[in-house]
Amino acid sequence: MTSTQTAQSENPYLNGFLAPVSAEVTATDLAVTGHIPEHLDGRYLRNGPNPAVEVDPATYHWFSGDGMVHGVSLGDGQARWYRNRWVRSPAVCAALGESLPGRPNPRAGMSSLGANTNVLTHAGRTLALVEGGVANYELTDELDTVGPCDFDGTLAGGYTAHPHRDPRTGELHAVSYSFARGRTVQYSVIDTDGHARRTVDIEVTGSPMMHDFSLTDKYVVIYDLPVTFDPVQLMPASVPRWLQLPTRLVLQSLLGRVRIPGPIAAWTNRGSNRETRRMVGMPYAWNPDYPARIGVMPRDGANRDVRWFEIEPCYVYHPLNAYSEFRDGARGTEEVLVLDVVRYSRMFDRDRRGPGDSMPTLDRWTINLTTGAVASECRDDRSQEFPRINETLLGGRHRFGYTVGVDGGFLAAGEADLSSALYKHDYATGSSTVAAIDPDLLLGEMSFIPNPASDSADPVPPAEDDGILMGYGYHRGRDEGQLLLLDAQTLESVATVHLPQRVPMGFHGNWASTG
Repeated sequence: MTSTQTAQSENPYLNGFLAPVSAEVTATDLAVTGHIPEHLDGRYLRNGPNPAVEVDPATYHWFSGDGMVHGVSLGDGQARWYRNRWVRSPAVCAALGESLPGRPNPRAGMSSLGANTNVLTHAGRTLALVEGGVANYELTDELDTVGPCDFDGTLAGGYTAHPHRDPRTGELHAVSYSFARGRTVQYSVIDTDGHARRTVDIEVTGSPMMHDFSLTDKYVVIYDLPVTFDPVQLMPASVPRWLQLPTRLVLQSLLGRVRIPGPIAAWTNRGSNRETRRMVGMPYAWNPDYPARIGVMPRDGANRDVRWFEIEPCYVYHPLNAYSEFRDGARGTEEVLVLDVVRYSRMFDRDRRGPGDSMPTLDRWTINLTTGAVASECRDDRSQEFPRINETLLGGRHRFGYTVGVDGGFLAAGEADLSSALYKHDYATGSSTVAAIDPDLLLGEMSFIPNPASDSADPVPPAEDDGILMGYGYHRGRDEGQLLLLDAQTLESVATVHLPQRVPMGFHGNWASTG
């Protein structure tokens, strides 16, 4: 057991549902309300920021917290165990008084931030993921840290928090960014053996924060948007304010002209054998002078094959899905790219401690690849995030999407209580359904797990929404963490696993099947 304490503060990213927990817990034979489907055999894993030491509320950025993975093991209709573990980055090991697991591996990425954003399994490994050129980590099945991951030496300089698995091949596709890459981002494909088989460096306008991308059956879609590297956030506090502007201009002029690790990256990674310095701010900010563009590259293409389309300034963390199709148009048959995204009007402008600048809405962008025309529409103006689909359809046409409604809390600068909802969107009818959940229940991201196909000889494939939605929640009235299982068709409760402690809202999770 380990513990830490963070003072109650006016920082909305340290309070309530988002507040860190202070202990690593292992519990077995968990209580369950309802019935866990027998076919669910595996672990639900979720990663998120959880500072291992007390932090300064005035400067703490939600995205900079130490990574903590929470997991629940299910099988035979039972909840076998819950455990949560900090990802043992150098800073966490220093805080906990522990030795580093494994050997330091500078090739894997920078060590000034823990892997705090996503967790998934691939090629027999459990991977805690982060972005921005920071090292990712391999974990054991019990969530203990093995060490940094560079895919057996095949991918250097960090990875991404949002790879997408091709449902046909099982390979992981990703777009990675880092200020150490200069004015490029990198597209990569990790094969089913866990090795990078293809990388493509793509030129962009500057050094953007590119949290996610879209993958279709034919294309890689990148979002080159106006949240860009701000080197002032990496400067020591001793730099006088009057020197910050010229220093920023000098550092920005180096981008794209220095090799990895470069002077800035080397500075952030110094002392990695026993790193005690941790990043507390976010070195990216809204840049009104940066053009907003969408890049479209064939999956087997190169940098020269990218087509760019200008859009209105905005920011996107998470696309729901993307696909292309042929439609009749003025020029005959025309190819149209459909992008469903959660859109913010701006990001890291007024709120420099998290994503509280504007309300996220569910939008649809269409790009006519034949004519070059771009259109956009808001499909749902309610505040929402964490979009998910049945990922067996990733890259192809989808009908249903699921999002978590978020209001109050950090979106209201902490002046109203956080509330949440669960939405099911039907793109065929244009309608949406709201889950009937307890008002005291706060939700994190909900993952879709397809139900197994029937053993009968019936040739009809299962419905797109035939599955389970799974994710963590927090019941304020009971002060209880829960793992929620909902019917993806009806949004009704299937089972609730009662956890021994609250699981903070965190970021992203996935189901890791044993089979």
